[in-house]
Amino acid sequence: MLSLYLLRHGETAFSHHNRFCGRIDAPLTAEGRAMAAAFADAYANVPWTAIVTSSRTRTVDTAMPIAARVGIAVRRDPRLDEMSYGDWQGLSKAEAAGRDPEHFARWMADPSIGAPGGELPADVAARALTAIAELRVRHARGHVLVVSHKAALRILFCRLVGVDLRHYRAVDWPVAAVTRIDIEGDRLTLRTFADLCHLSGEEPAPVRASLPAGASGLPLMAMTG
Repeated sequence: MLSLYLLRHGETAFSHHNRFCGRIDAPLTAEGRAMAAAFADAYANVPWTAIVTSSRTRTVDTAMPIAARVGIAVRRDPRLDEMSYGDWQGLSKAEAAGRDPEHFARWMADPSIGAPGGELPADVAARALTAIAELRVRHARGHVLVVSHKAALRILFCRLVGVDLRHYRAVDWPVAAVTRIDIEGDRLTLRTFADLCHLSGEEPAPVRASLPAGASGLPLMAMTG
C-alpha cells in the first residue's frame, strides 16, 4: 500500500494577504518556516520512502526540515507547480475583479475556465496526475510526501475523488495543511484531510472514507504502469 501525504507549503506573503501567487517564486515568511519545522517535529517518525516537491522555493523550503530530520533528499517536479494565474498573478481578488470584472464574475461562477492568460485547471490536473502516476510506479508501497500548492492540490484532490473541477475552489486547504490518502490497488482511502494538528502539537484528526479509484474517469488503476 502507498500512503500519499499531500502537504501545502507554509505561509508566504501572498498567502497571508490572499493574493494570487501562481508561478511567482515567493519565499516562506518566518511563520511559514515555523510551520515547516512543526510538520517535521510531528512527522519525523514516519518511515518516509520519498519526498517530492514542486520546483518552487516555498515548497522546497517547507520540505527541507523533514528531509533533514529523516535523511532523504528532496526531489523537485515542476508538474507539481502551482497553477499559473496569468494576468492575475500577484493581484488580490478585488484587484482582479477591478481589472477584468466580466471574466472574474465568470471565474467565480465556474473557476474551471482559469484566469485570463493563465493555465486551465484541467491542464494542471493532467500534469499533476502524471506526476502521481510516476510516483506510484517508483513507490508502489511506503510513505511518500508531496509538497505542492493550494490550487494544484485542490485540483489534484478533485480529480482523484471524482469531483468536477468547477467545484475545486470549494475544497478548503489552508497553508501547511496535510491530507493523507492510502492507495492500494483500485482503492483510495482518505485517512486525514487538510489536517493542521501538527501546528498545535495535537494528534491528526482521523477521517476514513473509502471509495473506488477512478471516479473521475482518470482511473488510478491505470496509473500503476
